[in-house]
Amino acid sequence: MAAGGSCKLRSVAARVVQVIRVDAIWLATEPVDMRAGFDTLLARVIKVFGAAQPHHAYLFANRRANRIKVLTHDGIGTWLAARRLHQGSFVWAHPALHGHLSLSDEQLAALVLGLPWQRVGPDGVITVL
Repeated sequence: MAAGGSCKLRSVAARVVQVIRVDAIWLATEPVDMRAGFDTLLARVIKVFGAAQPHHAYLFANRRANRIKVLTHDGIGTWLAARRLHQGSFVWAHPALHGHLSLSDEQLAALVLGLPWQRVGPDGVITVL
């Protein structure tokens, strides 16, 4: 590929990253059927959170917590991403404890790696649950 083509690809990638800006991250604690698509998850967001806010990401997991889906509203449309673990499970909040939770960027990073994100506090401080 020519050097000009590589520059164009980086420019397009930078614009895509700007489109999917995430200001708030919400975790739905009730399990979701992973066959659910955009419409079903958007309906769940509206039911659980009241509305799909622009630049907010909404995380859902299946009952075994080995699969997650993230629905993001970018202000124009919605994006849907999925992740599956081949072994183990994501550390998820118990549905009886909370209906939904807000996560920080650091907590999201820990969650998708399978780490105990509940223990990640502001500035990396570990807190007791």
